[in-house]
Amino acid sequence: MFNLANKITMFRVLLVPFVVVLLYFPSKATCLIAFFLFSLASFSDLVDGFIARREGMVTSFGKFLDPLADKLLISSVLIMLVELGWAPAWVVITIICRELIVTGLRAMASDEGIVIAADKYGKMKTVMQMLALSPMIIHYPLFGYDVAVIGEILLYIALILTVFSGGNYLFGFYKNWLQQDG
Repeated sequence: MFNLANKITMFRVLLVPFVVVLLYFPSKATCLIAFFLFSLASFSDLVDGFIARREGMVTSFGKFLDPLADKLLISSVLIMLVELGWAPAWVVITIICRELIVTGLRAMASDEGIVIAADKYGKMKTVMQMLALSPMIIHYPLFGYDVAVIGEILLYIALILTVFSGGNYLFGFYKNWLQQDG
């Protein structure tokens, strides 16, 4: 349970409150530090999965904790961005609702003995959300460029991927449910 991959995932969870507190007191300095910690947490998502697969460290605990860590990180930052007026609430509500729906579907499927694994669209969605949130966290102009605008554009692309991947999970669940009843 406490192998290297899972420790890295737990480290990602531990970074979340630090990012939130830094965003709670927005300034150029705190936003840059929050960006650095968020980037470190986002990068750890790639590292823990790579290590788990390469070293044969895939565990049930890791399968549970990894997506939870992603949801905690992304949802917390999204909520803080709404609080700061830096992200539209309706976009954040849509993204968080999709996460809750997919998590619920996975729980229901698990009760029926069906495993709904993360697919390429779900992974693309997570990467795009992390890419979008990075410049939005920086917020302040960087080297004369308004990076927040880039983040907003990427956030809308992430929203489209989020809705699409959520629909894909719903379709997959429905298809598996029909096969079990048929």
